[in-house]
Amino acid sequence: MTGHDETALIARWQQVQQQITQAEKNADRPAGSVQLLAVSKLHSADAIRCLHEAGQRCFAENYVQEALGKMQTLHDLSIEWHLIGPLQSNKTREVAEHFAWVHSVDRLKIAQRLSAQRPDFLPPLNICLQVNIDDEDSKSGCSLEDLPALAEAVLELPNISLRGLMCIPQAGNQHALAALAKTHSQLVARLPALTQPPFDTLSMGMSDDLAAAIAAGSTMVRIGTAIFGERVSTN
Repeated sequence: MTGHDETALIARWQQVQQQITQAEKNADRPAGSVQLLAVSKLHSADAIRCLHEAGQRCFAENYVQEALGKMQTLHDLSIEWHLIGPLQSNKTREVAEHFAWVHSVDRLKIAQRLSAQRPDFLPPLNICLQVNIDDEDSKSGCSLEDLPALAEAVLELPNISLRGLMCIPQAGNQHALAALAKTHSQLVARLPALTQPPFDTLSMGMSDDLAAAIAAGSTMVRIGTAIFGERVSTN
């Protein structure tokens, strides 16, 4: 990256951090209660390295093969890698071996494979269950009806830690953000085992609805465009 590009990238990243801080304040939430995930899909390893040097540690990718290439290039850095894109069964081993978090688990088969394939020398894999909060046919995610049974089954699996819920609501649907927060609370009340390990994560909010998501209770926002700018292919 050129010096100008790096300066602009860091400035956008700092602006997003300021927006998070302001949104926390507006929602009467403690400072630092919302974690920033920098969504780096289709952006370069150089951009990730630049942000890492500035202090960003958590990066999210959508595509397993693209992410693995970046991991190899950036192996010297201490990065917490999150997978937020759809996960197919034939990719679970690579994900179990290389990621710290998976936000897009929507069926038991995937969770079982991640558990079985997680290496013993690594800590449990943190996972969020993706909820199809708008009940859209075109979107991945577990239905609200099936969620309690899925959560209960996942809790029984070794080598993974069920940390929370994730959603990708329709653009502008702020009601969905509140609905996921309510669902999270209802699930904890229904399944007391969720307090051990901590079921403390609401992964929701992107560049366009960051403040609304934080007001609704998000603990982890997934920000790509507002940090990196428009996506371009790295090929």
